[in-house]
Amino acid sequence: MQRLSVAIIRGGPSQEHDVSMRTGAEVLSVLAPERYRVRDIIVTRAGDWIESGFQRDPLMVLESVDVVFIALHGVYGEDGTLQRQLERAHVPYTGSGPYPSAIAMNKLLTKEHLKEAGINMAPHMKVSRDSADLYRVATSIESLFGPEYVIKPINGGSSIDVRNAAGVNDLYTALTEITKQHEEVLVEQRLVGKEATVGVVERFRDQSIYRLPAIEIVPPAESLFFDYENKYNGKTEEICPGRFSKAEKTALEDAATMVHQTLGLAQYSRSDFIVTADGVYFLEVNTLPGLTSESLLPRSLSAVGCSYSHFIEHLLLDAYHKGRV
Repeated sequence: MQRLSVAIIRGGPSQEHDVSMRTGAEVLSVLAPERYRVRDIIVTRAGDWIESGFQRDPLMVLESVDVVFIALHGVYGEDGTLQRQLERAHVPYTGSGPYPSAIAMNKLLTKEHLKEAGINMAPHMKVSRDSADLYRVATSIESLFGPEYVIKPINGGSSIDVRNAAGVNDLYTALTEITKQHEEVLVEQRLVGKEATVGVVERFRDQSIYRLPAIEIVPPAESLFFDYENKYNGKTEEICPGRFSKAEKTALEDAATMVHQTLGLAQYSRSDFIVTADGVYFLEVNTLPGLTSESLLPRSLSAVGCSYSHFIEHLLLDAYHKGRV
């Protein structure tokens, strides 16, 4: 087979720039030069495309590329923006298409789309920066949800700027602070249970959708949840397969598959859940989950005997042969 010209696009303008750089570096490290002509494209925080230290015109880059591996996370790379650009250039790429990516990036739209599918979710409410009276909003939320909450940006990943709150005053303070950074946030009722994440991969091992084993996430005892720091500091215990009952494992895998299919995602995704005494509750979905050495999806792939390099090659060749045009 002739060598494919592959562009690895990493970096980007989002808060997840550094994680994306590491994901891209890992992908670059496993592509054999005898099989691929690899081009390392770094998107700066300002949105410029850089190759070998020089700024490049994206259209000029894409003219000579067979397939793109999207190693970006967050806005621009995970919200459908880059995907639309690649489709206009008729270049195949890894991951989901523009519209499903845009939906999945927005936590509120995601929940609205999944509501009709019967997927369990915590009670939640959108709060905007321009809300007239944040204290009144906080009071309303307390009456609806009870005393404990999780506040997170509507768009964003890696648990950046996610915080917990308890009671009206704490919630009001948290909303006041977080809406200075984000125009819209989602407030959810805080659920207590085991945190879990489940990946799915399309057209893998002769299955249309291959369900990876659920990972149980156990943050350090002093942490209330799996925050940004605990994702990458090595202190969180990630048990794969997780310590779930057979019924819980089935429910988690079914829910992850349903999320992927309902949202129209492509190739792969990873969904996050809380397993409570009342059942499995969906939190959010990652259309381009991290692929660093500390990331969760590579851990679940390893548990089923799939090497990192084999998975990356699967995504590239699947995207290339599917040929998004």
